[in-house]
Parts: sequence; structure tokens; C-alpha cells
Amino acid sequence: MLKQLETFVAVVTQGSLSAAARQEGVVPAIVGRRIDALEERLGVKLLTRSTRSLALTQEGAAFYEDCQRILADLADAEAAVASGSGRARGHLRVSAPAGFGRKHVAPHIAGFQLRHPDVKVTLDLSDRLVDLQRDRIDCAIRISDLADSSLVAIRLAENRRVVVAAPAYLARHGLPRRLEDLAEHNCLSLGESQSRGWAFRRDGEAVNLRVGGRLECNDGAVLHDWALQGLGLAWRSLWEVKDDLSDGRLVTVLDEFSTPDYPVCAVVPQRRLLPARVRHFVDYLRSVYADEAYWN
Repeated sequence: MLKQLETFVAVVTQGSLSAAARQEGVVPAIVGRRIDALEERLGVKLLTRSTRSLALTQEGAAFYEDCQRILADLADAEAAVASGSGRARGHLRVSAPAGFGRKHVAPHIAGFQLRHPDVKVTLDLSDRLVDLQRDRIDCAIRISDLADSSLVAIRLAENRRVVVAAPAYLARHGLPRRLEDLAEHNCLSLGESQSRGWAFRRDGEAVNLRVGGRLECNDGAVLHDWALQGLGLAWRSLWEVKDDLSDGRLVTVLDEFSTPDYPVCAVVPQRRLLPARVRHFVDYLRSVYADEAYWN
């Protein structure tokens, strides 16, 4: 049965019986017999086949999605069992914010794979807040305190978030001195991904402020560019704007209210029984980020 499922997925993925046969190293007749046996077992037609084309039936399309999930779960289960030996293998699915991921995750994938060549890595870069279970993500890199989350956050590096603006913007619109002053400014928003608002600390208490403005984007790098162009205030991580602050292209405001602790974390569904591929990846990033020279 398992071989039939694998062959069915291969046929759909490759687009033909002959291509699937080449991938599996068998003759096309064997692939055809496996598909016939699978359809007979299920009592439904999965594929419509002709000499020139192949297409999924409605039942076949639904079954194909189920097969992909089943085979992925099986691969994950095998990798989890193998984790007891310390050897990392299987398919590692990682999500990271677009800007941080491009600068501080993607460049280290090659080094990780040199150490763990049996791990296939899929890196999803997006500023949207992914659902680990729904999106089948093993590990999400996030820049957040995760105080109200049921997920497990493993701290990788320290970080602060600050409100920044170009000197030209402040010359035109004035310097905000109170948190309430943000209501009078054009605040560059990350959209739905930042639905909780901008986080501050006032008189020892955490404060989340919903901000607004005329510009909104779901890509943090675009907000950074808009801030450099003098289009508004932006709430950005220190790792992203440190060079701009040093060179005077941006300045910080409301520093007395900034959150001192907004760490870079690896988020996983649970800490116990982590597959080796996840555990080794988290440890690898933590070792890279632990070097102070890396951030300087």
C-alpha cells in the first residue's frame, strides 16, 4: 500500500507514468499496475489517462493532498525516531520574517547543511504570522516576547525595537515626546501582522498602542525604506536600523519608552521530543548569534 501511495504521488508530481517510472527506476508498466491496484483497492478512479495526457479526477485531487500529508508525516516520524541517535535527517521546514530571514537565516543554511547533509531545508520568508500546525512549519524564527503564546520560544539572540524616523521627517512634523503624540504622526504600519500595535514600556508597565497612518505594507523592508525616505515613523528592530543610526540617516525617538527586551526566538510547538533536524538547527543558529562579533 505504501509503495502504491508513493507511486501515485510521483505520477502526479512528474506529470506522467513514464516520468514517474524513470524516477523510481522501474518500467512504466509497473507504475501503471500500481495505480490500477490502488484504484481497485479504493473503488474510485484517481486519474484519467490517455496516450498524451494525464489528469486528476475530483476524488484523485483530494486523495493526492491526503497522500502528501501522510508521506510527509511518515518522513517526520522516521526522522523523530532517528533523533535518538543524534543524526539529523528528514525535511526541515523553517519560517522567518522576510528581512531578518534574508540577512540572518538564509546565509547560514549552507553551513547547517554542510554539518547535516541528510536534511532537506525549506525556508519560508514572510512577515505574516504563520500557524505552525496548519502550515506544517517545524520551527519559526520570530522577534517577539511571546508572553501570551502557547508555543515554546527558545531565545537565540537579544534585540530591541525602537521608533525611528529620518531627520527630514522630524524637521517637517516635529519630535514626538509622549506616546500620545504618535496619534499626530504618520506611523508606517506592518498591517495585519502588527495587529497588536507597537509595544512600549511606561512607568514599568507594558503598553501596546494601535497606530495609524497613510502608508501600510506587509513587508518590513519596505517600511524601513519608507522611513529612510522621510515618509513617517517606523517601529523597527535595532539589528535592522543600527547602521542607519550610526550614519545619521535615521534617528530614534521616544527612547525612554522603548522595550528593552524583544528577543530573536526560535518557536517550536513543544520542547520535548524535538526531531534531531530541528534541535540541531536551533543549536546551530544559537551558536552563530552568540558571537558578539557577528552583530558588529
